[in-house]
Amino acid sequence: MAHMAATSQHTPAGTAQPPLGLRERKKIKTRSAIRSAMYRLVAEQGYEATTVEQIAEAAEVSPSTVFRYFPTKEDIVLTDELDPVLAQEMRARPAGESPIDSLRHVLALATETARGEEREEVILRSRLMVEVPAIRARMAESMSVTSRMLSEILAERGGRDPRDLEVRVFATALLGALQETTLYWAERGHRDDLRVLVNRTFDALLDGFAR
Repeated sequence: MAHMAATSQHTPAGTAQPPLGLRERKKIKTRSAIRSAMYRLVAEQGYEATTVEQIAEAAEVSPSTVFRYFPTKEDIVLTDELDPVLAQEMRARPAGESPIDSLRHVLALATETARGEEREEVILRSRLMVEVPAIRARMAESMSVTSRMLSEILAERGGRDPRDLEVRVFATALLGALQETTLYWAERGHRDDLRVLVNRTFDALLDGFAR
């Protein structure tokens, strides 16, 4: 949820996705193995005690392979395979739908991950965002890149220039708001329904304190 990566492919909603090639499947498998290995180790011994070398050994890859897929250890926490799917879903929403309604729909899909089989990983990730300063700092560093990607998607849908001030402000405000939502959820022990929190976030962006 914190990151929405753009993709050059556009598959309308409801149509079959083209099958991934062997190379792409191997990349996804390797990234997933690295991420799963890290989460296992962090759950056992903590984030600071977990090294890239340990992650590589647990994932049965070399440290250089880990860095090829994830430039920093923090990126293993912050990156997932859901981002391209969300970008694709956003581009596939009906042309006349408002950006807010489109984003509500797309992020509802994202929050289902936090309620399904990957719940424990999502909870651990959000807890690390709260507890580890290096992860918080990396989130801030990558915000501008993610904001530009979201700006491009919003601009495509609205016939705007992604460099327009209003597009950039909206994208940055939304990402910042969603980051705070994730932190709020984690700080409160994950007892809230994340989907409800996301909807409250959109309401706050639309109405401020009016509600």
